[in-house]
Amino acid sequence: MSGAPPLTGYRVLELGSTVAGPFCGRLLADFGAEVIKVEPPEGDPVRAMGSHAEGKSLYAASILRNKRLVSLDLRKPQAQELVRKLACQVDVVIENFRPGTLEKWGLGPEALEALNPGLILVRISGFGQTGPYRDRPGYGFLGDAVGGMLHINGYPDRAPVRAAVPVTDMATGLYGAFGVVMALLSRQKTGKGQCIDATLFESAFSLMESHVAPFEKLGKVAMRAGSRLPGSTPNNLFPTNDGGYIAMAAASDSVFRRLTGVMQQPQLALDERFSTGMARVRNQDALDAIISDWTRTFALADLEPMLQANDVPASRIYTMADIFADPHYAARGSIAHVAGGELDSVAMPAPVPRLSATPGVIRHAGGVVGCDTAEVLREMAGVTPEQMEQLHADGVVFDAALSAAAENSARARHAAETL
Repeated sequence: MSGAPPLTGYRVLELGSTVAGPFCGRLLADFGAEVIKVEPPEGDPVRAMGSHAEGKSLYAASILRNKRLVSLDLRKPQAQELVRKLACQVDVVIENFRPGTLEKWGLGPEALEALNPGLILVRISGFGQTGPYRDRPGYGFLGDAVGGMLHINGYPDRAPVRAAVPVTDMATGLYGAFGVVMALLSRQKTGKGQCIDATLFESAFSLMESHVAPFEKLGKVAMRAGSRLPGSTPNNLFPTNDGGYIAMAAASDSVFRRLTGVMQQPQLALDERFSTGMARVRNQDALDAIISDWTRTFALADLEPMLQANDVPASRIYTMADIFADPHYAARGSIAHVAGGELDSVAMPAPVPRLSATPGVIRHAGGVVGCDTAEVLREMAGVTPEQMEQLHADGVVFDAALSAAAENSARARHAAETL
């Protein structure tokens, strides 16, 4: 029987918005942390992103899962005071505002450390808390551009191409969550908290690892390579005779020999142009052309099982429809169907990585704005129902239940007036 998720007992206050901050919080929540997300009364901008069903955000259902949702207008001093009270009772605060914003609100590192010396503060920004670009606004796409990732994606004769998902935002959130776990381990030894400075541009740059030393030592500027993986051949998409493509990675000597056997061209593995990994890279155009000529003689549905049966790493390119129909996804439970939010049930990726003894758990999908405001502020800030009503009326906080009650009351008054 699985034990409690490993972050059970830790409490996180998430002040971040959109993707990087909320993704960091979502990772921690999946593995047991109690995450209290603060969003403005109009809702986190992530609620407007992506697709909607019945007027409800499907992206928010996943990235806000497992969180208690509190709504505060952080521009108001009363809301800032409430955050200070909450920060006294948490282990971690996550924020991804522009550098200096927390300080402007009286919630900077020194102020929070004075309230809670063991606090771990995750600061996610475009360009970091220091340096000449500190004050620039930052989004993941700009991190891709400044970090070098955007320059190498796409085909060499065309403009750079971005990924269709916010990879750099998510990578930064992942680094932030990794930093939290390391800081918690450090706090066990020292009793002290610390700040984690996670940036979009450095997260993107960190993924450029294989291209850094070649520039420093050889002056080599990495360029766009289409669907190839530079320095690894064959490792590409190859066409089939029905208009499809097979993704194939056969760069090691042993795998390449297996591929040439399937092709019934074992002499290729002995050809000095292709007999070693470095030789294959030098002659990648010629080798890719030979393999493409061969793959074009097959339909995708015939080629994929042939390669896989001979232990050549290869796959068709999955669509989301393929993923939902795939038996491997089903057997591993990679797609979770989750209730407890705004929809009866909604599909989302299951927690990863998989821990054998203390796995991550999805307890519920993301809910409506402010659905937990009154409960959290009562528990952690001592706010009474009367105070809650006044804070709601003043626009300091937003509570879903109070808002619904006010709307029902207004409708009742309107109905009575029209009789």
